[in-house]
Amino acid sequence: MIENILVRGLLNSCVYAMIAIGFSLIFGVARIINLSHTAFYMVAAYGIFLFNVQAGFDPILSIVLSILVVSALGVLSYRYLIDPVRERETSTLIVTIAIALMMQEIIFILFGGHYRGAVALISGHTTLIGVRVTNQYILTLAVVMTALIIVWYLLMKTRLGIAIRAAAQDREIANLMGVDVRKVAIHTMTIAVVLAALAGAMVAPIYVLEPHMWINPLVIILAIVILGGLGSIKGTFISAFILGFTEVLVVIFIPGGAFLKVTFALALMVIILLIRPEGLFGVFLEGER
Repeated sequence: MIENILVRGLLNSCVYAMIAIGFSLIFGVARIINLSHTAFYMVAAYGIFLFNVQAGFDPILSIVLSILVVSALGVLSYRYLIDPVRERETSTLIVTIAIALMMQEIIFILFGGHYRGAVALISGHTTLIGVRVTNQYILTLAVVMTALIIVWYLLMKTRLGIAIRAAAQDREIANLMGVDVRKVAIHTMTIAVVLAALAGAMVAPIYVLEPHMWINPLVIILAIVILGGLGSIKGTFISAFILGFTEVLVVIFIPGGAFLKVTFALALMVIILLIRPEGLFGVFLEGER
């Protein structure tokens, strides 16, 4: 059982970390709480079903096409729908949730409300530390962990990463130092959407696809970024692992735990907001977001 918790918890944690880091980056740079973020994750998963299952494209080509389409959709939605109202928080929340609901309804129209499933990119099983795991599971874990390492390198070792972290720490000072904050925000949105799209594309053969599949991850992502501290990349990463493993424990040890994992995330979010609103690694504890 311990080995099973480790394997399942690691995959959940890495997938949540990919989505949550993108969410946190958008908030840090553009100060936007993007409630449509997990909808891009859903669209990417359905993109795999569309290109691979229905159109019969090569699996790798299907992943690339899905990520490209979703990335373009995310950048266009930010540029023409979110950015014009970015300075008004209430309007931003309304616009982002409206984008998510529009995507949900489009999925309903195109694919119906039926449960769907994508074909595994790689077949077979492997025994990993005593747990029999599908090769698709291992591939997904490897791709997600590689993507997280690339994002870390991008943020810590490149000029764009320095600009993103500078804009997240203080937009006004970054602008005075020659950083084009508006352009950095667009780059950040692109990175965030690509991460969400890659996560959706990789889990499509593992999870069941349905038009509401963006809602549960959104609640958990909100809990992660609040627990870690809004804008704190380090806090988001650590909190993703805390929530990822906790979700597996809830599902395994509590009767009906599969239906309680979102309730647990909501309860944790409320408790953190009441006790420590800045989160574990919020800006009141460290000067860097």
